[in-house]
Amino acid sequence: MTALKTAVWTAVCGSKDIPVERGVAALLGDAQVAIFRTFDGALYALGNQDPFTGAYVLARGIVGSRGDVPTVASPLHKQVFDLRTGRCLDSAEVAVPAYAVRERDGRVEIHVETAETLEPASAVEPARAVEIAEQRKTAELVETVETGAG
Repeated sequence: MTALKTAVWTAVCGSKDIPVERGVAALLGDAQVAIFRTFDGALYALGNQDPFTGAYVLARGIVGSRGDVPTVASPLHKQVFDLRTGRCLDSAEVAVPAYAVRERDGRVEIHVETAETLEPASAVEPARAVEIAEQRKTAELVETVETGAG
């Protein structure tokens, strides 16, 4: 089996769907993502799971700041996370995933990596082998475009 990693921008909601100083949750594949808009209009995206409780609640957290650092506080036990990096400001060894986010054409998009497992071509029917070869070629093209190589 071969695992290919591709990175894509995925539209999750309309720009107007995220109120200032609030968060919304989105499901991207198997990942729950919390998207926040701060008072200055900036967008941030973190994993939605509170690492201290395991509950998927960060999108309902309290948006604010510590100094110049935009933050969200978990609604459960109030641990504070840096919206830029996902690092917990109360426990330096703890962090949640942080995702790139952008607004484009009135939509909010999240940049996510996906891993796709492909079967070795020799272990499948010929028609499926052609499909697998096409998937691999597409994944290589996506990687070339995303990295600017080639």
